[in-house]
Amino acid sequence: MKAAFVHQPGPAETIQYGDLPDPQPTAKQALIRVKAVSVNPIDTYIRSGNVKMELPKPFIVGCDLAGVIERPCANGRFKAGQRVWCSNQGLFGRQGTFAELAAVDEGWLYATPDGVSDEQAAAGALVGITAHLGLVQFGRLAAGETLFVNGGTGGVGSTVVQMAKALGARVITTAGSAEKVAACRALGADLAIDYKTEEVDAKVREFAPQGVNLWFESLRDPNFERTIGLLAKRGRMIVMAGREARPVFPVGPFYVKDCSLFGFAMFNASPDEQRACATDINRWLAEGKLKPRIDRVLPLAQAAGAHKLQEENTLAKAGTLAGKIVLTP
Repeated sequence: MKAAFVHQPGPAETIQYGDLPDPQPTAKQALIRVKAVSVNPIDTYIRSGNVKMELPKPFIVGCDLAGVIERPCANGRFKAGQRVWCSNQGLFGRQGTFAELAAVDEGWLYATPDGVSDEQAAAGALVGITAHLGLVQFGRLAAGETLFVNGGTGGVGSTVVQMAKALGARVITTAGSAEKVAACRALGADLAIDYKTEEVDAKVREFAPQGVNLWFESLRDPNFERTIGLLAKRGRMIVMAGREARPVFPVGPFYVKDCSLFGFAMFNASPDEQRACATDINRWLAEGKLKPRIDRVLPLAQAAGAHKLQEENTLAKAGTLAGKIVLTP
């Protein structure tokens, strides 16, 4: 099979595209014919070695996939020919997804709803589970509450916007151009702020004078001094980015407002926890309430360039992506 892989951690240029042996599934695994995969920041951290994990050698990069069951596992839930999607591969010794074929434990697989393309399913996999964990399991977002998330056209941000609206919240988000602000509104944001031309904090206070109930922090360098001032009494804050961040934390203003802070990493969630997320994700995909935002679709052979482009936006803040990079074998 063709695959995108590395022999050891290194820069994006170390990704090779070539032939590897077909995977041999265990009794608990299904063999998937991969139709689409997507690029996530965590993929680049693992490939570069910035996140240390035990890796198979050679290591196929990638967490997400959408495809078709080529060979189901014995006595499993899925049948040959059934469309599925998954995430949480390429982690903790599991082989990745950037290949024509993948062997995946059935516990990580979810049926792809009718009418949802493989590209959409792959694009919404990791970011969908991440957004759901933050909003529901940790943030306990309720209908009528006000949510804030930066970057409403990004992979996580655009998913948070749509899910929060599906849950009945009022949504504030930011974007870096008039075009992206319009895209945020099209996704359902009640207030979309151009952070390059408008005063974000003033706009937030005007829209939510009692404060933000749930702040979903997607930036790598959170500013707690600023955020806590914008939270409502008993407001909650979600942190899911910024491994090296060491910001000042204003304890006094935080505790006198009865605020709460939650940090989580998606890949710590159990298969059962992630399956609960996938149930809602599939329902919203089928109902058209969740439409994963795809910036571009490229051939799998361009995996190295796709990783480099992701890093330019995640680490260097290039601003040249507005959604997910999807690759197809």
